[in-house]
Amino acid sequence: MTIARVQSFAFSGIDAMAVEVQVQISSGLPAFLVVGLPDKAVGEARERVRAALTAMGLSLPPRRVLINLAPADLLKEGSHFDLPIALAVLAAMEVIPREDIAEFAALGELSLDGTLNPVVGVLPAAIAASARGLGLICPGSQGGEAAWAGQIAVLAAPDLLSLVNHFRGQQVLTPPETAGIAHAPMTADLAQVRGMETARRALEIAAAGGHNLLLVGPPGSGKSMLAARLPGLLPDLLPIEALEVSMIHSVAGLLDGGRLVMRPPFREPHHGASQAALSGGGQRAKPGEVSLAHRGVLFLDELPEFPRQALEALRQPMEAGRTTVARAAAHITYPARFQLIAAMNPCRCGYLGDGARECGRAPRCGEDYQGKISGPLLDRIDLTVAVQPVPPSELSRAPPGEASASVAARVAAARSLQRARGKGGGTTNAEAEIDDLVLTAEARELAERAADKLRLSARGFTRTLRVARSIADLAGAERIGRGDIAEALAFRHRMPGRTL
Repeated sequence: MTIARVQSFAFSGIDAMAVEVQVQISSGLPAFLVVGLPDKAVGEARERVRAALTAMGLSLPPRRVLINLAPADLLKEGSHFDLPIALAVLAAMEVIPREDIAEFAALGELSLDGTLNPVVGVLPAAIAASARGLGLICPGSQGGEAAWAGQIAVLAAPDLLSLVNHFRGQQVLTPPETAGIAHAPMTADLAQVRGMETARRALEIAAAGGHNLLLVGPPGSGKSMLAARLPGLLPDLLPIEALEVSMIHSVAGLLDGGRLVMRPPFREPHHGASQAALSGGGQRAKPGEVSLAHRGVLFLDELPEFPRQALEALRQPMEAGRTTVARAAAHITYPARFQLIAAMNPCRCGYLGDGARECGRAPRCGEDYQGKISGPLLDRIDLTVAVQPVPPSELSRAPPGEASASVAARVAAARSLQRARGKGGGTTNAEAEIDDLVLTAEARELAERAADKLRLSARGFTRTLRVARSIADLAGAERIGRGDIAEALAFRHRMPGRTL
């Protein structure tokens, strides 16, 4: 009596945890048992494996077949265990050589006819397999995704029969090529924005340093229009960032065709989104919007309309760059280094401070509406801009604004300075260490006096210096000057009727 073994993976966040699928065929009453803390999808694998073997003209021996998923105290979730279980059973039946299958890890879902269906997590599984000196067996449609792991042997098979023929020397599976780069979504040009110079300037500073931005203004003033043009100002992701973002999208099942994500993601959930949808969770602790926006932008339109609990859950990832989904059985951590862009009306009716259409319940309407946004959350927002609607007469006569390509070139130059200067591993000023924020004597004096007068918190003071650093980078200055501090403080003004 011997045991056949095939390696596979369970996922904790974007980390692939090694799981060994062990199969023992022994004497006793015919049975097909799966142990090792499987969930319902894994438990149902026995029926899919049985049907796939039948489709190949094979049948399970009339003996006791025991599948153990080790380690036994780690919860196994998902249908991707179908393929390693089937391969381990075939190895135990001596249909395929055990020594050959030992050189690979495997994951994939089986159809009843033996076809391999796509599964989530192929990219992190391929990287984990490569780190262990193993190849990877995966569905044929995901071979290009697995190939991004680098120097790794990938067997991308359309069905179980082709794998059997490959290991028996009757067929050769061609190594797949990398799937390529994901298509960049089309973004609107900033040249279409006429007027609104202050808001355009804030958008450029936010893009240059990765800062959080809040746009406040009446309906139709152009808040969403400005936010939609931010992705066009951002540079491509660095290779290590692209791989990390792609791993998150792979685990979430959103990696289109296995193509690597090279553009910063832009996520804009509806204001009815729950806390689990934003910060992550659900039955299998899937990544939320804050993680899907990692190294990109999370745009929250109608900010006060989001559930209060969901907004408060953003505070920890905004500060730490990660989010943890706590469960009784495990704690799962996802990266969440995102740039928050939010938009809101000054009050519920939207016209607080508008001379032509003044709010009828001012100032109470504005106080109640803005009160839905807590002080600690506002303290984490670096720039606040009051967006005023452009009059139609000015809108029709004003010349086009500066194009996105010109602004993006300045942003890219500023980002390059930040990467060269960063000592703590941060790639933007939003992550800058305090030692990187070198000020002139005049700038330091102004910053300290303003912090005392405006009663800025330690966090607010540091974030103001980071914004000033981005302003200096856009100008190509080595040190933060007095004018940079003054402009950063101007963007940290209070909302109408609200004191931080």
